[in-house]
Amino acid sequence: MKTPQYWQHQNLISSLLTPIGALYSMATALRLKWIKPYQANVPVICIGNITAGGVGKTPVSIALAELLKANGKNPFFISRGYGGSLSGVLIDLKKHTPQEVGDEPLMLAAVAPTVVCADRGIAAQIAEKNGADVLIMDDGFQNPTLKKDLSFLVFNGELGIGNGKTIPAGPLREGLKSGLKRADGVIFIGRDKYELLKQINKPVFRVLIKEERPAHHNTKVIAFAGIGYPQKFYNSLQKCGLAVANSYDFPDHHFYTKDELKALIKKGKTKNLPIYTTLKDYVKIPQNLQKSFNVLNIKAQFEDKNQILDFIKTKAFR
Repeated sequence: MKTPQYWQHQNLISSLLTPIGALYSMATALRLKWIKPYQANVPVICIGNITAGGVGKTPVSIALAELLKANGKNPFFISRGYGGSLSGVLIDLKKHTPQEVGDEPLMLAAVAPTVVCADRGIAAQIAEKNGADVLIMDDGFQNPTLKKDLSFLVFNGELGIGNGKTIPAGPLREGLKSGLKRADGVIFIGRDKYELLKQINKPVFRVLIKEERPAHHNTKVIAFAGIGYPQKFYNSLQKCGLAVANSYDFPDHHFYTKDELKALIKKGKTKNLPIYTTLKDYVKIPQNLQKSFNVLNIKAQFEDKNQILDFIKTKAFR
């Protein structure tokens, strides 16, 4: 889905939907209370959030996996595999497609072994059998099927928490207080535009998002994205010196048809402009069409790697 504009502010629509949001919060709380989670034999670290997508969990998960690998660990990602048709599988990059396992899991699998399954407990068991010594949950903070040893909530300071209401009235999956109560720490991306840190009473670990130098510079481009907050991607392009002449938003996790991709290619040729998209979108483009598109690669970096590594060792590797 595309992020509704009314999620960002208090308005009539969000007010009318507030009672339904309260029911959503109640359902989340009941699910967490009554479902018995699987207890893994290795530490489980959850990288989650309380807003509906787009904050940067996947780059943070990748940065954490790289940090753990550099310190001698063998991390496995476990993911729901949103949008994929398969469940309970260890991803094979030579075999599996985004239609089978989802877009973000393919990105994760390029960094560390990745298992997709809606039941994270089953995913954990598959990872354990294949040699994992630590599990990273990319999302799943509200999923009760696997016991977490350490949970982080990711916040993007540029986005905040919108109007502070719960789905469908706002972007929250649950209330800020209830989410922070279950979290061990907070991973904060970017500047604190909405002074959200004043409401956070947990250890905070800062992350910087670095854009790799794009193939073009100081030129106009056409851009498209199927992510939670497309404007965040367009802002990154502008930060790299690229002027977005035309932008096209698609729903989060959108699977592109050949007609949609050919239409974008035609726009680029007509205007003689390069076309840019995200890696999450690029992995869903057929290989024979990928040469027509450019990717703006981003990388998450912990401001203080030793700080978060020491925290993880203390909390998860006891």
